[in-house]
Amino acid sequence: MASQTRMVMDTILTKIDTGTLNPGDVIAEDALIEELEISRTPLREALLQLEAHGLVTRQPRKGVVVFKPTLEEFLAILEVHAKLEGQAAGLAARRLSPTRRDALREVVDKCAAHEAQHGDRNHDAYYQLNLDFHRIVGEASGNPFLLDMIKSNARKLMAYYRARYRTVGAIKASALEHASIAGAIITRQSDEAEALMTRHVQFDHVTAMDLLASFD
Repeated sequence: MASQTRMVMDTILTKIDTGTLNPGDVIAEDALIEELEISRTPLREALLQLEAHGLVTRQPRKGVVVFKPTLEEFLAILEVHAKLEGQAAGLAARRLSPTRRDALREVVDKCAAHEAQHGDRNHDAYYQLNLDFHRIVGEASGNPFLLDMIKSNARKLMAYYRARYRTVGAIKASALEHASIAGAIITRQSDEAEALMTRHVQFDHVTAMDLLASFD
C-alpha cells in the first residue's frame, strides 16, 4: 500500500515537473487508476499527502486540481523561494567541492551555448538546463533539508518559470545571470552569490500578473 501511494505521488509530481499537469488542471483520478493499475485507496492517500504539501487543492464540482495561486499567494511563495535559493547559493560559495565546481561550470557553458545557438527558441530544452543549474547549486549547499524545501516550493512555481522563458530575451538574461551567480560561487563570494541568486529568482509585480494570466 505504502509503495503504491509513493508510486502515485511520484507519477503526479513528474507530471507537474514536466508540464504535463499545469496550475488549475484537474487530476484525472480514473485515468491514473487505469494507468498505474491500482485501487482508489492509494490514489486517495497520495492526493491527501500532496494536498498537505500544498501542491493540489480540492475544488467544489471539479475535484482535485493542481495548485493555482492567486497573485497574493504567488508573490508570497516567490518571496520565500527567492530567499531559499539565495541561501543555497550563499552556502554553495562556502562549501563548493571540486566536483560541484566542474558541474556548475559545465551547466553554465551549456546554458550559454543554448542561447547562442537557439536564441529565444527551444525554451523547453533551456528550461531543463535551468533546472540542472539550480539543482547543482542546491546540492552544492550541502544542506539536504534546505534542498527539500526548495524543491517543494519550486513545484508550486515551476509552470510559471517555464512560461517565463517564452518571453523574448528571457533566455539570454537567464544565461548571463547564471554565469554571474556561478562566478560568485566559484570565487567564494558568499554574500554576492546569495544576492545575485535572490534577484535572479524574483519576478516583478507586472511579470507575475502576466504569468498568472497565461494559465487562465
